[in-house]
Amino acid sequence: MTAVPSSSKAAVVRSFGSPVTVEEVPIPKEIEPGAILARIEACSVCGTDVHLWQGSLTTKVELPIILGHEMVGRIVSLGVGNHRDSAGQPLRVGDRITWTHTSCGACFFCTVAQEPTLCANTRRYMYDRMDRFPYLLGGFAEYGYVMPEAGRIRVPENVPNELASLSSCALRTVMNAFDVLDGVGAADVIVIQGAGPLGLLATAVAKVAGARRVMTIGAPDARLAVATEFGGDEVLSIERTSPEERNEHIKSLTEGRGADIVMEFTGHPQAINEGLELIRRGGRYVVVGQLGSGTTTIKPSVIVSKQLRILGSLSGRAKAYWKALEFIATHQGRIPFQRMISHRYRLDEINVALERMKTYQEIKPVIEP
Repeated sequence: MTAVPSSSKAAVVRSFGSPVTVEEVPIPKEIEPGAILARIEACSVCGTDVHLWQGSLTTKVELPIILGHEMVGRIVSLGVGNHRDSAGQPLRVGDRITWTHTSCGACFFCTVAQEPTLCANTRRYMYDRMDRFPYLLGGFAEYGYVMPEAGRIRVPENVPNELASLSSCALRTVMNAFDVLDGVGAADVIVIQGAGPLGLLATAVAKVAGARRVMTIGAPDARLAVATEFGGDEVLSIERTSPEERNEHIKSLTEGRGADIVMEFTGHPQAINEGLELIRRGGRYVVVGQLGSGTTTIKPSVIVSKQLRILGSLSGRAKAYWKALEFIATHQGRIPFQRMISHRYRLDEINVALERMKTYQEIKPVIEP
C-alpha cells in the first residue's frame, strides 16, 4: 500500500441544518480485497447534498456522515483482487475513477428483478456513518474508500475532474432516466421540467438522442440560456408564464396533442400536476427529481383518460456512469458543459458552497480538497 496519512480532512454533518464541520477522519490501515483507496481530486455539490444537510430527505439518515457523493479520485491503493473496472478496463495506481453505490448481487432486486439500484442491502456514499469502518464514505474529503461491492469506472483522459464529478451523479442519473424511458424517436417532442443541473444535462442528452424538438421549462433566465446552449429548441420561464400559458403554448406546437415525452427534474412536487397536463394521450412521463419529503395532490383520472405511462427513475448502475463519462468525452466539443461549473471552493469553504447552492446562486459548484 502506498504511504498515506493516518487521517483525512472531511466535511462532516453532525446535526441537520447546522454548519458542516471539517474534521480529521481515520484512513483505514488495511484495504479489503476488491476495495480501493482514492485521493479525491474533485467533488461537485448536488441538490441532494443540500437536502441531506437540511434533514429534508425522505431517506432516513443516521448521523454523523461525510457529505458529498459526486466525486472523482485518483487510485492510491488497490485491494487484492481483480484490478479491472466495471466495464472491463484495467485499473492501476494513479488512474482516475468514479464509483457507484453498492449492490449485494444476491437479493431479489439484484437477481430476479435485475434492478441493482433497488438492492435491499445497498450501502450508499454519504449515507453511512463516518465513525465506523471504513469511515471515508463521502465525497467532501481528501480521501475516499471504494467499497468492494461498489462499481468503479475509469475516467477517460480527456474528461477533466469537474466534469467527471458531475458525471458520477447528475449525468448518470439522466442517463438512467433515458434508459428507463426506453428510447427516443426522431418525431418525439420532449419537454424537460427543470433547469437545474439534471434538467440542463437532460436537455443535451435529449437533443443528441435525436428528438425532433426539445423544450426546457424552468428559471432563472441564466439557466435557461444554458439550456439553449445545450441544444434546447425553446425555453419557457416559470417566472414569466403560468402553467396554463405553458400548456397552451406546447399544444400550439403539437397540433393540440401535447408533448410525446415529459421528463421531471425539478424536485418540486407540484410540478407533477403540470407534467400530467403537458403530456399527450398515450405519452410517457419520467419522474426523476422527487427525493424530498414534499407531497402534492393529483387527479388520477388524468392517468387513465390519457392512458399514460408514468415511470420512476432512481440513481443509476455502473453502465449509467460509463455512459455519462463517454457522453462527456464524445460531446464536450459540441456542448459547453463547463458552463455548468459555477465556482470552485476549498474544503474549508464547504458551508459557503452549500448556502449558495441552497439559494440557487450556483448551478454546479465544485469542492477541490
